[in-house]
Amino acid sequence: MSLMQKFEHAAGAIDRLAERVGRLIAWFSLAMVSITFAVVVLRYGLGMGWIALQESVIYLHASLLMLGMAYTLKHDAHVRVDVFYARLDVCGQAWVNFLGAALLLVPVCGFVFWISLDYTRASWRVFEHSSQAGGLPGVFVLKTLIPITALALLAQGVALMVRAAANLRRNLD
Repeated sequence: MSLMQKFEHAAGAIDRLAERVGRLIAWFSLAMVSITFAVVVLRYGLGMGWIALQESVIYLHASLLMLGMAYTLKHDAHVRVDVFYARLDVCGQAWVNFLGAALLLVPVCGFVFWISLDYTRASWRVFEHSSQAGGLPGVFVLKTLIPITALALLAQGVALMVRAAANLRRNLD
C-alpha cells in the first residue's frame, strides 16, 4: 500500500466518523422542535415554565451546530464564496480545496483548539453551571464542544486536503 493510499484510507475513516456523527446529531433538530413545542404549550397553555427545559433547546442547538460542522464540510455544503470556484475544472477546484484547507481551515482550527483549552479547563475546574436559577448544571460540558469542534473540523480539513491531493495526482498522471 502506497503512502497516498494510506492517507486516503485515513481520510475515509475521518469521513465515516463525520458521517456517523452527522446522522446522529440530525435527530437533535427533532428534539429541539419537540422541546420548543412543549415549552410553548407549558408556558402559554398551562402557565408553567422550566428554565432547564428552555436551556436544553440552547444546548441542543449549540451541539447540532458545532458537531455538525465537520459533516457539513464533508458534504461540501458549507458556505463558499463561489465567484470563480464553479467555473474551475476539477484540478482548479482541487487546488482551491487543498490550499484553502492548508492555509485557512487547518490553521484556524488549530488556533481555536489552542485558545479554547484554558477556557474549557477553567469551566471544568469549577463544574460551571447555568447562571439562571433552575438552569442546567452542565455548562462545562457545552464549552467542551469548542475544542471538540475544532478537532473535528481540523480532521475533516486534513481529509479534504488528502482527497484534493489525490484528485490532483490522478489528473496530473
